[in-house]
Amino acid sequence: MNPMFPLALSNQLHAIDYGVFLVYFAIVSVYGYWIYNKKKRDEASTTDFFLAEGSLTWWAIGASLIASNISAEQFIGMSGDGFRLGVAIAAYEWIAAISLIVVGVFFLPIYLKNRIFTMPQFLKERYNESVALIMAVFWLFLYVLVNLTSILYLGAEAIRPMLGIEHSQGVMVALAIFATIITIGGMKVIGYTDVIQVVVLIFGGLATTYIALKMVSEYLGIDGGAIAGFNALMERAPDHFHMMLWKPGPDASPEYVSKYLAVPASMYIAGQWVANLNYWGCNQYITQRALGADLETARKGLLFAGFLKLLMPVLVMLPGIAAFVLHQNGQLQEQMLKNGQVSGDQAYSAVLTFLPIGLRGLSVAALTAAIVASLAGKANSISTIFTLDIYKRYINTGASEKKLIWIGRLAIVLSMVAALAFTWQDTLNIGGEGGFKFIQKYTGYISPGIFAMFLLGMFWQRTTGAAAIAGLLSGFGLSVFFNEVAPRLSRENLLYTAYPNGKVIDGAPVYEIPFLICMGWAFAFSILLMVVISLFGPKVNPKAFAIDRTMFRVSPSTLALIVIILMLLGALYIKFW
Repeated sequence: MNPMFPLALSNQLHAIDYGVFLVYFAIVSVYGYWIYNKKKRDEASTTDFFLAEGSLTWWAIGASLIASNISAEQFIGMSGDGFRLGVAIAAYEWIAAISLIVVGVFFLPIYLKNRIFTMPQFLKERYNESVALIMAVFWLFLYVLVNLTSILYLGAEAIRPMLGIEHSQGVMVALAIFATIITIGGMKVIGYTDVIQVVVLIFGGLATTYIALKMVSEYLGIDGGAIAGFNALMERAPDHFHMMLWKPGPDASPEYVSKYLAVPASMYIAGQWVANLNYWGCNQYITQRALGADLETARKGLLFAGFLKLLMPVLVMLPGIAAFVLHQNGQLQEQMLKNGQVSGDQAYSAVLTFLPIGLRGLSVAALTAAIVASLAGKANSISTIFTLDIYKRYINTGASEKKLIWIGRLAIVLSMVAALAFTWQDTLNIGGEGGFKFIQKYTGYISPGIFAMFLLGMFWQRTTGAAAIAGLLSGFGLSVFFNEVAPRLSRENLLYTAYPNGKVIDGAPVYEIPFLICMGWAFAFSILLMVVISLFGPKVNPKAFAIDRTMFRVSPSTLALIVIILMLLGALYIKFW
């Protein structure tokens, strides 16, 4: 055993690790309290509390976007997918960088010009109140019962072993309290504390990746440190370094088919774009960070987030590939087991067991930062939608600014309590289904319809309210059809090919269409249906937004940033094609 890893294979934190973690907690708390006191005199404004209007800088917006996005499902789920699939899973992060460019250039000008503060407000002003109310209620249930619950459960399960705690409920309560304290301070507190969270996340993540690569070189007897470890990964697991997984042939191995089902190359035609653009452009707790800023600041914030997205696979995917190579060479045999079987979801925690004193505390702090920031972001969005789109509009139309802020804070507390109640005994079976699958199951089915509704609502003035409702319902129905019904009707046709997914029911193999291909077709047919219905309406819908091409012009500095991101992304795809 190399002396660099004095606590190898130990799950327990040292006193120094606890000290590092407490320093992180103290810095975030003190800084958040200072920001809160600094803005307290302006607190009577709801736009300040919910949006931090005009007070977030571009770097705070970008950092807050990443902090809200990265959580336990990335650290655990993407590391696990790195173990199973390799670099192909990085598409979720790297295509997100392009999606952020698209949102910044084309979506944000429409939101900001029309003073859109919430996504239900967009639907009300573009379509009608019925569409807005339906989606407001839906988003509240989704954010509380899917997002908050999954983050709490996965976060507690990830941190609990490092603390040597048998049950996760205490960790859940601590995470919920920490996130609530940050959230009730308002968006400005969230935005600026997220900067610290992202710094901790990046440095802790880089430290974990460095040690993982160092471990590979040490255990394989290769000189050269982390760089040699990375080269060893490419040599020992070449199948893990291909971005494009092409359609399997008749002789393809079950392992390759399993990888293709998760990230097929054809997803780049539509499905991957639907997932990313819907998430980054039509999602309250993401877009909310930019809606309170001016266009130039908001755009630069999104582009800064785009740069950080290029880095994320290094933090959360490479440790998974390192764990795969180590496992293939006889290491981490016990650490990769879950319920007696090898599980990729154990990869990140397995790597953490090798971190030296101090760095382990930093890595746990990074994981905690990601979890708390995501909880705070989602809780703030729940508060914003409930207060502005339901309470103010339907319950108390004459409420004062001060009353609205306190209602928003009450919504934050109640949403956290509800999330804790559903995760206390894992009532929703998040652990049984797997965290990433749980999230995809309840969000992926509705993404095609929502994105179709937003996309045509923004850029086609003829789109009607009836078409919007039809698109939303058809998107969900088609997603269910392609995922659950179509593989039983036909295994191959012009639209898709279904493959055995390794499961067997009543002695017969179960066939599956890649999820992202299903999403692409559901989106395409939803768009087609919306177009047909809208053609029966007026040529210009009275509620359509006016679009001026000058809205989409970017400054020279913004254009330079876009070009740099695209060049970096192009280099990555050329390297790992």
